[in-house]
Amino acid sequence: MTAARHLAITMGDPAGIGPEIIIKACQRLRARIDAGDLRLIVIGSGGALKNAAAHLHAGIDIPEVRAGDASWPNLCFLQADAEGEPIRPGVLSADGGRFAFKAVEHGVRFAQAGRIGGIVTAPLNKEALNKAGYHYPGHTEMLAELTGVKGSVMMLAHGNMRVSHVSTHVALQDVPKRLTPERLRYVIDLTDKALRGLGLKQPKIAVAALNPHAGEGGLFGRQDIDVSEPTIAKANADGLNVLGPVPGDTVFVKLRAGQYDAVIAMYHDQGHIPVKLLGFEVDPATGRWQELSGVNITLGLPIIRTSVDHGTAFDIAGKGIANERSLIEAIEYAERLAAGAAQA
Repeated sequence: MTAARHLAITMGDPAGIGPEIIIKACQRLRARIDAGDLRLIVIGSGGALKNAAAHLHAGIDIPEVRAGDASWPNLCFLQADAEGEPIRPGVLSADGGRFAFKAVEHGVRFAQAGRIGGIVTAPLNKEALNKAGYHYPGHTEMLAELTGVKGSVMMLAHGNMRVSHVSTHVALQDVPKRLTPERLRYVIDLTDKALRGLGLKQPKIAVAALNPHAGEGGLFGRQDIDVSEPTIAKANADGLNVLGPVPGDTVFVKLRAGQYDAVIAMYHDQGHIPVKLLGFEVDPATGRWQELSGVNITLGLPIIRTSVDHGTAFDIAGKGIANERSLIEAIEYAERLAAGAAQA
């Protein structure tokens, strides 16, 4: 697959594992980058990137470029903002939050101008972000505001496990109020569009039930009956392939078995737990993560955005043990979505 444009990798919080996994990913992808099959521009703190490369003894050159340069090499770096005090791995600071925001801001502007095919985000720290004066719950809400979008949808992906969410960062008591016919149909439509962008011509989507046993005929709540069922029926009448509501205790097993191409979860933990349970591999002898796999995709934006499905991991930042697998998967998903958008 040949990338017509660069993909931007935003560093996230420079005090986290972002700089390290970026260096490791670039090393593993070097053959494709050298061949021109993949083009990446890293945006963030130059000091943090250089420190990570030195600590890892990485023999990789990432030349610095400017936003206004007429062309960029296949692999390059853009300074997101002025450096302040040196950012120390694992130490929360306002500077870390500032760099995280500024990197994403640059990436959005490049994408809107057509200079890049999409954005791949390394993790940020919400506390540091707010300490810097940027009051967002996370990347998704930040990107929505920067692109002028009122509503967006979070999709998690790990292998054939693709899960979109009706609601995410809200209190559990508020979830039933977020399940409206309009919101559910919006999530269905964006999920179908994303799956087609990934090359699936006739995607099959299941809607997870909000209540146990899909409400058990109304005994455990009527949202699945009064909201989900008619919305699903209307989507099918419009030519989509949507099933449900399917009880939440079986729908993800069926997804893993390949009976669906994606599931729409009602709330954050309903969708996150099954994907992360499969994507996070643990060494039973030590209890440490061996692999961190999975991708976070934001649907409904006018630009392509994918992300790692893990946090800043301040506890291991700077130790050289962070795993880059999720970042590489996020890059690959961004490539596929960018190629699909180019063909649309």
